[in-house]
Amino acid sequence: MSQPSSLSTRPILKWAGGKQQLLPELVRRVPAVYGRYIEPFIGGGALFFALAPECAVIADANPELITLYRQVADNVEAVIAALAPLTVSEEAFYAERALRYEDLPPARAAARTLYLNKTCYNGLYRVNRHGGFNVPFGRHASPPKVCDPERLRAAARVLARAEILCGDYRMVLDRCARRGDFVFLDPPYLPVGRHADFKRYTAVQFREADHEDMAPVVEDLARRGCHVVLTNANHPRLHALYAAHDVAVVATRRHVNSKADGRRGEDAIVTVAPLAEAAA
Repeated sequence: MSQPSSLSTRPILKWAGGKQQLLPELVRRVPAVYGRYIEPFIGGGALFFALAPECAVIADANPELITLYRQVADNVEAVIAALAPLTVSEEAFYAERALRYEDLPPARAAARTLYLNKTCYNGLYRVNRHGGFNVPFGRHASPPKVCDPERLRAAARVLARAEILCGDYRMVLDRCARRGDFVFLDPPYLPVGRHADFKRYTAVQFREADHEDMAPVVEDLARRGCHVVLTNANHPRLHALYAAHDVAVVATRRHVNSKADGRRGEDAIVTVAPLAEAAA
């Protein structure tokens, strides 16, 4: 059984919509003891790396992201070697962006993903309908550190303990979730403004209907005896979908709005306890 750790490992990606600022609120909702940690929308993995669970399943529908995590877990020195020579400039950025990760050796593909993440605008991951990364070069007060060997090696130690899957969250939960597990769900957020665009995270968009479909999946997890925490925007539809459960609203800052007054937001954290008969 797993217990929350000392919160020492840091994410390797800068991730728009990442959960770094929500960590104190999330960590206190993690059960004191649980079976496996399961996160099927891993993204930047802030909570996963913070907890550094001994037994975990992490997954995502984004194959480029999964290639990165698998390579760091299994081949971190090759990723570091491929990343170290890359320089930060607008010209170098667009040359990297023009490459297709599918055409590169896996460790080199992982290095490209890390490089683009560190040098693009605000750590956004956005693709077009063909799956091509299309975020522009970021403007930086000082050159970002694209290669951090010690952080990558620390992440590799945590990732090596996890099963890393690529696929739809429903497949992951059907296959993996069982009584006593802790499931953290952080899907692309419901849109709360004109500029909300987290749904363009894979070539197949995550839409409002997908959030509707997720609610009965969460109820099924509770019936199966899982502890569930779910994050989303503070949206009226979310409150309607999870009215039977604890929904906490937390003020947060957004980092992808060009106007300062648009950088304030509210996240919602839904906590779903396992049903008593399932947990018994």
